[in-house]
Amino acid sequence: MNSPRKLQSILVTGGCGFIGSNLIRSFFSKNNFTGTIVNLDALTYAGNQESLLDIEEKYGNDRYTFVHGDINDSELLAVTLNEYDIDTVIHLAAESHVDRSIEGPAEFIKTNILGTFTLLEAVRAYWKNRKDVLFHHVSTDEVYGSLGETGLFSEDSPYDPRSPYSASKAGSDHLVSAYFHTYGIPVTISNCSNNYGPFQFPEKLLPLMILNMSEGNSLPVYGDGQNVRDWVHVRDHNEGVWKIITSGLAGSTYNIGGGNEQTNIDVVQTLCKVYAEITGKEESDVLSLITYVKDRPGHDRRYAIDSTKIQEELGWSHSVSFELGLRETVSWYLNNMEWINRIRTGEYRDWIDKNYSER
Repeated sequence: MNSPRKLQSILVTGGCGFIGSNLIRSFFSKNNFTGTIVNLDALTYAGNQESLLDIEEKYGNDRYTFVHGDINDSELLAVTLNEYDIDTVIHLAAESHVDRSIEGPAEFIKTNILGTFTLLEAVRAYWKNRKDVLFHHVSTDEVYGSLGETGLFSEDSPYDPRSPYSASKAGSDHLVSAYFHTYGIPVTISNCSNNYGPFQFPEKLLPLMILNMSEGNSLPVYGDGQNVRDWVHVRDHNEGVWKIITSGLAGSTYNIGGGNEQTNIDVVQTLCKVYAEITGKEESDVLSLITYVKDRPGHDRRYAIDSTKIQEELGWSHSVSFELGLRETVSWYLNNMEWINRIRTGEYRDWIDKNYSER
């Protein structure tokens, strides 16, 4: 394991999103992090400042700064890197929904590939030949394509993306790696399995299903429901990112998975059970909402992550069981329906404008 890096000033791109907001909150909870965080977010449909309002109130005077901007804005990036003396970049900003990428791939290419390129160019110009810095790129297991009934994705698995989303993430992974080999920029990459937990935009499977259950709407399951995904709680994922940015080897890729393969239909049925237990509703009534719908194009059959490398090299392991994580997740959404409804309707933007106008 490398000597721990001292993180003084971190730039998080996409920090108002699901993983980013949880990551920022988790970093500030660590006693061994005393530095500052700059959150650069374009506030597209899934970005929500409200998710970090408590962080801004607690740390906003000296340790937390929000910058509204696009990673394709090279001038803004240059100013931000210089003004806040950034020594670490955690790159999370991305378009991330497969269905949206099928309907409109252009934004995925613009943000995920061109945006990553613009960000890399900015840090290359600002850091020059420094080695006491780090660019960490957060990616997905979807870049590896689809597995058969057996086997796991490792860091050496060949890339085989099947959707515009996964192709755009594969392209950004390759760019990051190329900037390490060509320009010597210290980089690390993580490829994670499906994250779940609080503050997730309700287009994703778990919050969508929870919301539909609460409203008595159908629970749409693609195809036969037998597509397999590995699930990792967002807290565990972000602890993996912390391990990588503090101790990971520059130029390395690390897979972060929950070691928890589940078919989509099993996940939905378990959600129904947990929801019924928490709300006191009849489980059979909730289960009756499940509806099978036409499969989406290029739907990968199975993902499964081998996390041996990060476990053995950096001492990471997941701590949240899927059963406990699901229960916590259902409870969080049921207790935060105002948040999820503002997200769904876009009202949170009016809410933010009102609450920030007097600041």
